[in-house]
Amino acid sequence: QVQLVESGGGLVQPGGSLRLSCAASGIAVRLYNMGWYRQAPGKQRELVATILPFGEITYVDSVKGRFTISRDNAENTVYLQMNSLKPEDTAVYSCNARTYVEDYWGQGTQVTVSS
Repeated sequence: QVQLVESGGGLVQPGGSLRLSCAASGIAVRLYNMGWYRQAPGKQRELVATILPFGEITYVDSVKGRFTISRDNAENTVYLQMNSLKPEDTAVYSCNARTYVEDYWGQGTQVTVSS
């Protein structure tokens, strides 16, 4: 049984930082295309960052220079370090693990950026 469990969300002031974790069981994250998505109220889900099996990393333009995705193969966990947070980063952040034939999602974690 595959599980992706996100943690690390919360309420933070503008300019603050959070680190999200996506702990996987039932799969090896190093073998999957791992992604962080977010969805704000009334908006479409957005791909924020990805890390591929060979280490290639991509970011949506709005988070470049502020967010960092990383992977710990020993812990079987993917992280999203979020710095210089802005109110527009407020959303539910979800972890995704994907191959050509498999597609798994976590339950999501709320990130709220507000003073």
